[in-house]
Amino acid sequence: MHFEKYTPIPLEEKKHFIIDFDSTFTKVEALDILAEIALEGNSEKEAVINRVKEVTDLGMGGELSFRDSLEERISIIKAHKNHIPLLVNSLKKNISNSFKRNKEFIKNNSDQFYILSNGFKEFIIPVVIEYGIEAKNVYANEFVFDAEGYIISFNKNNVLSSNKGKPKQIEMLKLKGEVHVLGDGFTDYEIKQAGFAKTFYAFTENIKREKVINHADFEVPNLDEVFYQNNMERALSYPKSRIKVLLLENVHENAISKLRSEGYQINVYNAGMSEGDLCKAIKDVSILGIRSKTQVTEKVLSHAKRLLAIGAFCIGTNQIEIKSAQKRGIAVFNAPYSNTRSVVELVVAEIIILMRNLFDKIAKMHQGEWNKSAHNSFEVRGKTLGIIGYGNIGSQLSIVAESLGMKVIYFDLIEKLGLGNVSPCESLEELMAQSDVISVHVDGRKENNNLIGKLQFDLMKPGVIFLNLSRGNVVNNKDLKNAIQSGQVGGAGVDVFPKEPMSNEQEFLSELRGLPNTILTPHIGGSTLEAQKNIANFVPSRIIDYINTGSTSNTVGFPNITLPILHDAHRFIHIHTNAAGVMAKINNILAHNKLNVVGQYLKTNENIGYVITDIDKKYDKEVIKELKGINETIRFRVLY
Repeated sequence: MHFEKYTPIPLEEKKHFIIDFDSTFTKVEALDILAEIALEGNSEKEAVINRVKEVTDLGMGGELSFRDSLEERISIIKAHKNHIPLLVNSLKKNISNSFKRNKEFIKNNSDQFYILSNGFKEFIIPVVIEYGIEAKNVYANEFVFDAEGYIISFNKNNVLSSNKGKPKQIEMLKLKGEVHVLGDGFTDYEIKQAGFAKTFYAFTENIKREKVINHADFEVPNLDEVFYQNNMERALSYPKSRIKVLLLENVHENAISKLRSEGYQINVYNAGMSEGDLCKAIKDVSILGIRSKTQVTEKVLSHAKRLLAIGAFCIGTNQIEIKSAQKRGIAVFNAPYSNTRSVVELVVAEIIILMRNLFDKIAKMHQGEWNKSAHNSFEVRGKTLGIIGYGNIGSQLSIVAESLGMKVIYFDLIEKLGLGNVSPCESLEELMAQSDVISVHVDGRKENNNLIGKLQFDLMKPGVIFLNLSRGNVVNNKDLKNAIQSGQVGGAGVDVFPKEPMSNEQEFLSELRGLPNTILTPHIGGSTLEAQKNIANFVPSRIIDYINTGSTSNTVGFPNITLPILHDAHRFIHIHTNAAGVMAKINNILAHNKLNVVGQYLKTNENIGYVITDIDKKYDKEVIKELKGINETIRFRVLY
């Protein structure tokens, strides 16, 4: 095991972090919680608590003098010393998330951290001491109790009980070195205003006060950002607040909330983007979320210098240049199962509607025409359904269709076991000759362009029902139009098109408009609330897992590795072209730098290799330059 030699930091170079307690170290205002505890069972509890919060905000925003604010809160809460242990227990459960993440670092460097609060030592010290911050580094007010143990006032001789008490206290400390203040209130800014701090960070992880933010040197959403700016060790190698996410095409709100709760910067655009617009928008984006309209081309990816991952909030990924993403070490995630049932249900509905010729009958009824007839109206029971592409959707469709009494046959380039009583076909031609209904469920790869055209329509039974809910490029729609007009195709359902509008405001143009017994839908096969919620949970979860642990489970084009959460180590992620000897180069560098390897994982595919190495925390930062310098390196990342 290799350790760096410890060298004490000279006092004049030391960094001191002055941290507020309420709404900074903890998520809450302690006196607000004390009021809730002390007033339990009091009929006026709600009104008193609201007033306490109001006075707190007035004081924190600088609209009420601190001493006036404190005196009023103490007088109306009427708490007892027996309430303080209950308050401490509550506060321990409400430590700010970024402080909890960095607990080990704070404990190991506790001499650099000071709690400077207008709160009270009686409840602050028992909370912060668990983070290694000793009582001598806690500067706060002190309660005054009466003979019965009730809190009746505060020590008015304590400098922190007075207005502008925080800068006075800092002046008395006479700290040598840089002083950085972290807080959410105006009283924290007063330290910088008085000239006793180099930097004032407005801490907004728990609450945002615009007046305070306007006076700050920096607005910081977490402690990681403060440590990052000061080039210090931290729980996260890169603050999540700096990770920019661009979500296009009306991605479900649950996905936005999930990614936002992770701490990322979120930018939402409800329509698709053209290649040119996306090239401009993607320059500083780390995570891109799209659906089916936006094309992530080679040109787009060449502008995506910071892109780590792409989330396709749909089944397919043909709208993404997967090989180009691979070459740049960009992971691609999709939702291959999340909307399967929704697509299947729409297919079944359209089969029944088209077999009964309902589409035209419904339209005529709205025009006032009554045409009660069984002409061209058939049951689906006993008819043969031919499924082209027996993947996730095709196989589930076969089960549902069979339960309706249909005979099901299928064709797939890859040999697959049929479910239930379905039968495979030896060729596409065999399927076409036997099917009363044909439904296409292949992916959008280039080899499938114009898979179905005039030749295939001529091989089908006259009057066949034809559906395409897979990809717009797999069917030649001009040939489909001719087949419908000639009667070779008796009815069609189309949900996907070679060119689709980028937003709901654009006109939909297609040669299939106005044709008889033809259902055209706006790419909504997977657009149900259930499917979108499933996708909104699945895709962000995979991306977050990749960012946090390096796991590539369910990626497209990446070797799949599922990894545990990292504890007490640093994780090196090395993505490289799949060439002989790269693993040896990596391990030679690790050995040369005498790094203790805790765990190592390797997986490759035909194009890239993916190596994860967990090491002990102490290492020379030059090792990163050496690993990045391996010729075959595509991308290198460090996870803490």
